[in-house]
Amino acid sequence: MAGRAFFVSSLVLAFLVASSYGVNFSSLKRTLLVTTSHASGRVLKAGEDQITVTWAYNTTFSQGTDSNYKTIKVKLCYAPISQVDRAWRKTQDDLQKDKTCQFKIINKAYSPSNNSFSWTIERDIPTATYFVRAYAYNSADEEVAFGQSTDEHKTANLFQIQAISGRHTSLDIAAAAFSAFSVVSLFGFFYLEKRKAKASQQK
Repeated sequence: MAGRAFFVSSLVLAFLVASSYGVNFSSLKRTLLVTTSHASGRVLKAGEDQITVTWAYNTTFSQGTDSNYKTIKVKLCYAPISQVDRAWRKTQDDLQKDKTCQFKIINKAYSPSNNSFSWTIERDIPTATYFVRAYAYNSADEEVAFGQSTDEHKTANLFQIQAISGRHTSLDIAAAAFSAFSVVSLFGFFYLEKRKAKASQQK
């Protein structure tokens, strides 16, 4: 009985330790330089437009700082203006709970330079104002550093994305053609019925 109680207690303790783990964003060094290229001042359209993201290690940091960087995950992140009154987009220091960066752009092995990727904005991206952030991960898949395309307060170099409205030109054309066909069919039906009635009267 005592052994069973010890086993259960060990499981509970292990669960609590696992659930309490979390990397805080405030503990990360901003060692990555991240930039985005897109048409300035133009609202980007989901499913159509592209963003080119470039990133590299900031060489002003001492050599070897990036020795444990194994992978890079680049993400699309909500700007503060698009987080107001939206708890599901809330920024939190604990990265396990943080909802700022919800959309993956690319994951790849770490390289300190010559990194660039042109990303077509996915069709399910909602209308909002965004920036781009890259996280460096170690071999345990833990965040160890970051970089972002905006400033510390997330107010510079932001861009807007407009979601797909749900209507497409091809669907509108098909709907118009179907409506026209329905009208013609209706008139044709009445015309044939009228001819049949007239023919019956002549007999």
